[in-house]
Amino acid sequence: MAWARVCASCCQQLAEAVLPTTGVDGAEERTPLLSSAPASLPPMPSVHRGSGTPSAGFLCSPNGFASSGSVSEVCGEVGLSTSSSSFQGPEASGAAWPSVVLLPDLEQNERQGECALPGAAPAGLAPLKPEASWSSSPEPTSCITTRIEAETGTRDRGRNGPGPGQGSWLPYCHGSPETSEPRRTQLLTVPDLPSVMLLNGDCSENLKKEEGTSEPPRENGLDEGEPGDETTGQEVIVIQDTGFSVKILAPGIEPFSLQVSPQEMVQEIHQVLMDREDTCHRTCFSLHLDGNMLDHFSELRSVEGLQEGSGLRVVEEPYTVREARIHVRHVRDLLKSLDPSDAFNGVDCNSLSFLSVFTDGDLGDSGKRKKGLEMDPIDCTPPEYILPGSRERPLCPLQPQNRDWKPLQCLKVLTMSGWNPPPGNRKMHGDLMYLFVITAEDRQVSITASTRGFYLNQSTAYHFNPKPASPRFLSHSLVELLNQISPTFKKNFAVLQKKRVQRHPFERIATPFQVYSWTAPQAEHAMDCVRAEDAYTSRLGYEEHIPGQTRDWNEELQTTRELPRKNLPERLLRERAIFKVHSDFTAAATRGAMAVIDGNVMAINPSEETKMQMFIWNNIFFSLGFDVRDHYKDFGGDVAAYVAPTNDLNGVRTYNAVDVEGLYTLGTVVVDYRGYRVTAQSIIPGILERDQEQSVIYGSIDFGKTVVSHPRYLELLERTSRPLKILRHRVLNDRDEEVELCSSVECKGIIGNDGRHYILDLLRTFPPDLNFLPVPGEELPEECSRAGFPRTHRHKLCCLRQELVDAFVEHRYLLFMKLAALQLMQQKASKVETTTSLENGDLPSSAETKSEDSIGPEAGCEEEEGSSVSGLAKVKELAETIASDDGTVDPRSREVIRNACKAVGSISSTAFDIRFNPDIFSPGVRFPESCQDEVRDQKQLLKDAAAFLLSCQIPGLVKDCTEYAVLPMDGATLAEVMRQRGINMRYLGKVLDLVLRSPARDQLDHIYKIGIGELITRSAKHIFKTYLQGVELSGLSAAISHFLNCFLSSYPNPVAHLPADELLSKKRNKRRKNRPPGAADNTAWAVMTPQELWKNICHEAKNYFDFTLECDSVDQAVETYGLQKITLLREISLKTGIQILLKEYSFDSRHKPAFTEEDVLNIFPVVKHVNPKASDAFHFFQSGQAKVQQGFLKEGCELINEALNLFNNVYGAMHVEICACLRLLARLHYIMGDYAEALSNQQKAVLMSERVMGIEHPNTIQEYMHLALYCFASSQLSTALSLLYRARYLMLLVFGEDHPEMALLDNNIGLVLHGVMEYDLSLRFLENALAVTTKYHGPKALKVALSHHLVARVYESKAEFRSALQHEKEGYTIYKTQLGEDHEKTKESSEYLKCLTQQAVALQRTMNEIYRNGSSANIPPLKFTAPSMTSVLEQLNVINGILFIPLSQKDLENLKAEVARRHQLQEANRNRDKAEEPMAPEPEPEPERAAEDVGSPQTA
Repeated sequence: MAWARVCASCCQQLAEAVLPTTGVDGAEERTPLLSSAPASLPPMPSVHRGSGTPSAGFLCSPNGFASSGSVSEVCGEVGLSTSSSSFQGPEASGAAWPSVVLLPDLEQNERQGECALPGAAPAGLAPLKPEASWSSSPEPTSCITTRIEAETGTRDRGRNGPGPGQGSWLPYCHGSPETSEPRRTQLLTVPDLPSVMLLNGDCSENLKKEEGTSEPPRENGLDEGEPGDETTGQEVIVIQDTGFSVKILAPGIEPFSLQVSPQEMVQEIHQVLMDREDTCHRTCFSLHLDGNMLDHFSELRSVEGLQEGSGLRVVEEPYTVREARIHVRHVRDLLKSLDPSDAFNGVDCNSLSFLSVFTDGDLGDSGKRKKGLEMDPIDCTPPEYILPGSRERPLCPLQPQNRDWKPLQCLKVLTMSGWNPPPGNRKMHGDLMYLFVITAEDRQVSITASTRGFYLNQSTAYHFNPKPASPRFLSHSLVELLNQISPTFKKNFAVLQKKRVQRHPFERIATPFQVYSWTAPQAEHAMDCVRAEDAYTSRLGYEEHIPGQTRDWNEELQTTRELPRKNLPERLLRERAIFKVHSDFTAAATRGAMAVIDGNVMAINPSEETKMQMFIWNNIFFSLGFDVRDHYKDFGGDVAAYVAPTNDLNGVRTYNAVDVEGLYTLGTVVVDYRGYRVTAQSIIPGILERDQEQSVIYGSIDFGKTVVSHPRYLELLERTSRPLKILRHRVLNDRDEEVELCSSVECKGIIGNDGRHYILDLLRTFPPDLNFLPVPGEELPEECSRAGFPRTHRHKLCCLRQELVDAFVEHRYLLFMKLAALQLMQQKASKVETTTSLENGDLPSSAETKSEDSIGPEAGCEEEEGSSVSGLAKVKELAETIASDDGTVDPRSREVIRNACKAVGSISSTAFDIRFNPDIFSPGVRFPESCQDEVRDQKQLLKDAAAFLLSCQIPGLVKDCTEYAVLPMDGATLAEVMRQRGINMRYLGKVLDLVLRSPARDQLDHIYKIGIGELITRSAKHIFKTYLQGVELSGLSAAISHFLNCFLSSYPNPVAHLPADELLSKKRNKRRKNRPPGAADNTAWAVMTPQELWKNICHEAKNYFDFTLECDSVDQAVETYGLQKITLLREISLKTGIQILLKEYSFDSRHKPAFTEEDVLNIFPVVKHVNPKASDAFHFFQSGQAKVQQGFLKEGCELINEALNLFNNVYGAMHVEICACLRLLARLHYIMGDYAEALSNQQKAVLMSERVMGIEHPNTIQEYMHLALYCFASSQLSTALSLLYRARYLMLLVFGEDHPEMALLDNNIGLVLHGVMEYDLSLRFLENALAVTTKYHGPKALKVALSHHLVARVYESKAEFRSALQHEKEGYTIYKTQLGEDHEKTKESSEYLKCLTQQAVALQRTMNEIYRNGSSANIPPLKFTAPSMTSVLEQLNVINGILFIPLSQKDLENLKAEVARRHQLQEANRNRDKAEEPMAPEPEPEPERAAEDVGSPQTA
């Protein structure tokens, strides 16, 4: 993987332990702890080093070079331009006044998933004390001093010399971006943040310790960190002096300058030279300064005599076999650099991007085009299938052919010769290996790779003659040799490299995890020596068994967790290492799982039957998802065994997120491939030598019959119990002894031979879901029984999601506060001790409602000052005092807290603390007599949680959908929205029932369609899984195409094609024992019919989701529910990993089936894995969002810039969260008027979304729309239109036309077309938008009024005043009824109506004049208004939720004064109360408040 390269580190010892040698194959020289790749992976040429791109690899010092080569381009692209993000001047530190209201983009859990991480509950973040600046850390900060590189000029290929600007990695960059002067070391104070803390340790406890406040009885789990981290609250980050330039002297080219930084390593200069256009063909060289060779792994600052202007000479080194292989692989990569086949085949973390097809290259260049409308006339006509109302949904435009993909042929064949390896006597002449080449001119040559370089020999295909040919053209690089023997190669290779370096770096950097494409065009299969070599070596596991070459995954995963994390540089280094190892482990585990299912790995227990076999490959342990030895007999057998791995993975995710020092989990990846589920785990040292019974010292190996415990495990797990809400409890073992646990009984503790404490089998980390676990003799609450629960599920491992547990606890916490406040106030009012009727533990509903109403009055009467303390704050204060136990609290107040605790089910009577016992209702687990009360309370709590899911979370989801707070567009986004609220997918049927019964049923039409499609495809996936298990490899494509025909084709009786002759020959080999699992020579799949499949789908939907589907064929489903076959095809392909041929399928033909076996190209694995997070970066991001919501755009922009740098540091250049960061940055730059910067950031966001999430993911569609807006603002009208057309095509494919988001998209298209005077086309889109808006928002909504107004404007431009008047009147009526006569919108509309009437009258007069006087009439010229670009842009901003508010100087003064006053008030409150942040998570600020309530954005 290109970004897998390892480079610099902070401390030399770590560098020693961590860093590999130059190449990627370097296991012989040093076995790295975090080696970059398995020994045989390619030394990818395009490792882009650049400022802030740890694409540069994970332990790299991310200060890239501003070279003129393509890496400088990366610096420019991946780093951030400081030009508009370093704000100097007085307002940089003070409050920037709001200039704008930002609507949709700023909610943290907005539908585009702005980095909403489940683990970071905002309430757990304490506000920083204003004086807390960052304290000094003496060690160098090389691993984080990301330089921000200005983008100007980076696309200018010819610029040598220093890069345009070096910023610093922290938010306030002083110094102009244009200068390259070294900047002084500065100290930096982090701005005082709103109610979001800039988390400085991993825990908020650090701050509490400093501030001297005691631990409050806060909602458990909001402190995500560990008290063990003794970090100081202040860190000063020392910003290093910036870089200098050196001269590079390479053979055969002019010397050139390269900008470097003292923290970089010599190795990084190697990478830059291997990527530069003019030096890319060299791999085996060293750098010399004044005749002395520089060590690869030394930092530049440690090189004596290296300074500004020093000359580094490139010296060619002799080859070894390893270096020769690296060289050949590098040349192959250069030849294939524009070839998309790796992306289509899903290898080496390549993925697709099509943005450049629609922008004609890079947007930066096109910005220099002529402005405005004097551009060449542009063709605005969209393809027919994009127009509103079109029924056609073609598939081919999904992957348009990029003209760069018809690669220039440099060679016909480059392959290893059959004469390898050289015989002994030739080895002693220096021969390393032989290559065979056919040039483009059809000349066949044999080439010797020797220690001195490459030369032609006299061998032929059948005759070995290693003597040099004459002339032999000895060249140090293979490219130079080929240049001499093939003129075509010389010409085409040069053009190819030019194109390669011109591509946007984000199109070529590898992604951290593999993204697979569900369609691909028909590709030519070409010879490829490297691919062939990989297929026979690393991929099948020969090399994985050579000692010293394999990676010890477990050691790597655990060592990275043990890295120090006391300050920001250390945490960044640690998080980067963790992320890197996880992504490598996931790739290796996926490859291994596929090899296991394909039958290419030998089992460690080959004599057992196939389902029970286990495998070890590349130091990873693989097991299949079947119930071996009746382990899950009581839980549902094979079905339970299938779902246990994903539950276990969720447990691993959770414990990793809590991140307790000393507690270790296994690396875990779950792979679904060809109908099988494979679990891949790292191996605990020593576990294979011992019996399980001896190893397990905590937990139970037989689901609770024998149970053991261990004090060290109890201590470690106790630290996780608070954030995970797990109750420490006692259970009985088989000898009726009490055993104490702090997890479920299945959780096992094993101490490895390395002395580490591992926990595994975390499948019941979370409490059971009683709605799907009928327990005899237990009654569920009324809400559950009303909804038809409990239902029997196929297995008994149904758990509540962590998000649900968190939401439930939060809900109870608010209730606790209200109840206590209510009682305090009643006490205060009556001055008599009253303990309300709360003692019984039930909540009288009157108390609940009263508490809500009665919190208000308290506020005013408490104190005369503006800072009144509400009843809730009093409770909080009281609760804190009681928790600190200082004895000053009067007994009545204690009673209040005790009652409130009892009422909400808290386990403590002095503080709010809700925890769950995960073993309740677990079959086979018994509890001691003494705990019966606790068990009863716990059972009640579980029932309440099950009821909470049905009575709060599902209705809340439907309400959010009705209000369009979330806008899912396909199955994946709907699932995401459900999971964020803690609703498991098995509740999908219930969600759809509620949608059907909702009074706003029409407004939820899109949700219903997506839900039904998801339900059908999930049911089909369940059937497909068992269907595939009976298919032999030779019949795979026939079986898959047959299934797709039965599922989607209207052809009534598709027949499966059995490869008959092959089947016969297979029958004879039936004796083979070691067949891949399920190779049952079974042709039962061939008899499936569409009727049977759809009957099974309906049965599955009823059985699993409890939803009745009214359809018995695909055509009926399409008709009944308004679905699209192409959408169903996309959903089923993504869910099962099928890849189909890119062509038009005739689904509706009744004469022939839609799919043939040639249409099924591949089947990919579907992989679930842990996603390690960048915690510090995320807190910066949240703080930036909070600042922006308060209206402080510049400070927000700086914090988000900072977050971007930190994300880059941890994740490398490509990641979903970086995408969210770039989108928000682009929006902020746009609002602040810097269109070029907005365009550049948004272009990166689109490319990244395409590469990391998929080319047609709903997120990508959103990004395309934003980019189109910024293009229009930059006068790139034709680009804006093509981007909008692309977005519309993708939305049609993913969902169809009838989606609320389509209205926004069509309004955008209509407005742009109006701007370029394509009125008729514009009307088609705007009228469609009006229809969709009316359907989803109701005819009286303000959005509908705006839509009417947009249509009226186009009619006005066409001089059709009657229609214009009609639409504007509709709009006026809505404004008048909704906002009243005096509202400015109503007045504006009224004015516009007058204006239209006058124009209509004028036109009528003119027409009359013509009728009276004929053609000789004296006609005053009519004023037809062509819309101005400014007015179109204003309207675009309004519909996209961006409202600029014009403020006069006086307004600004008042506003500044108001902001200052509020600031002082907050300071006073903070100093007086010394209280922490509110314990309850504050509701997210509504975007409407974004600019301190200046103006009301109703129209948007």
